[in-house]
Amino acid sequence: MAIPVVYNLRSVKARWTSAIVAVLGIAGTVGVFVAMLSLARGFKATLVSSGSEDNAIIMRAGATSEMTGGVGIDTVKIVQDAPGIARGADGPLVTAEVVMVAPIPLKSTGTDANVQLRGVSKNVLEIRNKVKIVEGRMFQPGLTEIIVGKNANVSYEGLTVGNIISLGSLRWKVVGVFDAGGSAFDSEIWADGHLLGPAYNRPDTFFQSVTVHLTSPDSLQQLKDSVTSDPRLNVDVSREIDYYSKQSTRLTTLITVLGRLVAGIMAIGAVFGALNTMYSAVSERGREIATMRALGFGGPSVVFSFVIEALLISFVGGLIGCIAVLPLNGYTTGAMNLQTFSHLAFAFKITTELLIKGVIFALFMGVLGGLAPAIRAASLPISHALRDL
Repeated sequence: MAIPVVYNLRSVKARWTSAIVAVLGIAGTVGVFVAMLSLARGFKATLVSSGSEDNAIIMRAGATSEMTGGVGIDTVKIVQDAPGIARGADGPLVTAEVVMVAPIPLKSTGTDANVQLRGVSKNVLEIRNKVKIVEGRMFQPGLTEIIVGKNANVSYEGLTVGNIISLGSLRWKVVGVFDAGGSAFDSEIWADGHLLGPAYNRPDTFFQSVTVHLTSPDSLQQLKDSVTSDPRLNVDVSREIDYYSKQSTRLTTLITVLGRLVAGIMAIGAVFGALNTMYSAVSERGREIATMRALGFGGPSVVFSFVIEALLISFVGGLIGCIAVLPLNGYTTGAMNLQTFSHLAFAFKITTELLIKGVIFALFMGVLGGLAPAIRAASLPISHALRDL
């Protein structure tokens, strides 16, 4: 015979002062858990969205990122004639790119942060066709002009249209702001690759990577077979979206591990709070439990009833924790990309999946906090409790 759930609801209501301590502990733990996972999810989503199924990135064989890559002009000339590359009005859709970082003060703190600089070809907007100029215009090749991502525009000092800043040995005019759809490019500065390299004492015939627009997503293998089998080349070819997905792995893993560690430590405290609440309930309700046992409710029914009560408390705590972190969704923050050592702006990404995980985590804490007191309640001697009535 099962004990009605309404009994548990009335019990929680009668002991709300002790229950609220457990609720708040679980809510705080769930909030931290969901927030940290959404931080990792947002960072990964920002980097992955930088890539396209229609693009491929070519780097020196063995290079783990563009920052460690090196591609000469001879390689670029060979690559642009390879099969599988789309062509535009001005020729192959290929952009040989210089990638580096430069310190620029953040508006929020006034301290320097590394901004990723990208020297690109004039046809880059045809290759990365998701990128749109939203203010000003595109830079003119051969001139010391730059365009900045929308996040860089609002995050750093001096990156407003019409302003002039120093990068390397040259002074550059900001002529446009671009929107890259929330990708990592939104945190970058773009300029003519043939000018950006020499501004930092690099030859204008040396690049970090080559990005090409494919005739179709299926033509990647054709391109890869062609360039990797050419004895004149020593390069690796990756689909652009796969490259950026790998770039997100290190920091995403770090944030996730730290988040789970912090949530785990907090969970210990939350479980002890639930244990205290439920043991107090057992102590206060000895006579009630004995009376129910005398009326025919078995030990398993008592255990189940107390576990249900713990789950009710933890469920409420989980919901409060999830609701508390919802305002973070879409909130933009920043962190250093451990692969490129540049500052990257990205937004918290709270999904339905993460909220469900948060509630499940809360229920798990509820079971841990309620099971031992439940067993204790079921083992109370009936005769001793009834003798005190």
